[in-house]
Amino acid sequence: MDAILNALFSSEEEELYVLDCLSYLMMSMASVTFLTLLFVNVPYGRYASSKYGFPVNVKFAWFVQELPAFLVPLSLVLWSSCAKITHLPNQLLLLMFFCHYMQRSLIYPFLIRGGKSTPFISFALAFVFCIYNGYLQARYLSHYAEYSSDWVTHPCFITGSCMWFLGWTINIHSDHILRNLRKPGETGYKIPRGGMFEYVSGANFLGEIVEWAGFALAGHSVHSAAFAVFTVVVLSSRAVAHHKWYLAKFEDYPKSRKVLIPFVF
Repeated sequence: MDAILNALFSSEEEELYVLDCLSYLMMSMASVTFLTLLFVNVPYGRYASSKYGFPVNVKFAWFVQELPAFLVPLSLVLWSSCAKITHLPNQLLLLMFFCHYMQRSLIYPFLIRGGKSTPFISFALAFVFCIYNGYLQARYLSHYAEYSSDWVTHPCFITGSCMWFLGWTINIHSDHILRNLRKPGETGYKIPRGGMFEYVSGANFLGEIVEWAGFALAGHSVHSAAFAVFTVVVLSSRAVAHHKWYLAKFEDYPKSRKVLIPFVF
């Protein structure tokens, strides 16, 4: 891995500059994505369409597209120089990233029940993004991020870490609720109930947004912030679409339920 990175970059300063540029590029991508999603929904799940490419089995798609976000960081940590890996803040932030993507790539896909196939374009874009973001977050944290020795006791790190854990828990619990909406042999959509779904239509999206906002607060860098911003743009748009869809689909859908922020929006 070091040989590959040395061939790509002439110095550590050059690689760090590229990592910074990739972060600002991700924020720019978030702006473009925001404008695009005002007119179309991300084409997967209930919004899947054949015009976005041939269908890919949903379990296969989730497994393959998310796997680079786990394997790329793992490769960087195991087989490249990691100047900062002995520092506790860096270790904990990397652990947050690994925990999410180990669950998302190695566990979540195999728990999916049914589900529509994913259009190839959506699958391919997610795959590329996971390579991009996996390299960006893991390389910065393992090799360049500098934190003071007492950063783990700083209010930003403590608050961010608690937010990450809360969001991770909400996300996993909400996925569990969605998976178990149908009994064996049943088809069609149902109103999700329980957990944060009692308050918002996009409980699973809320969890992931809180998770990466906490990661950004604890990481305190443009690199983690860029990922959080991109996540907010994509998942808030999907939450809005889901809320509208539920209201149109079910006459008895709870009118007090908000889109994404309990009691507010």
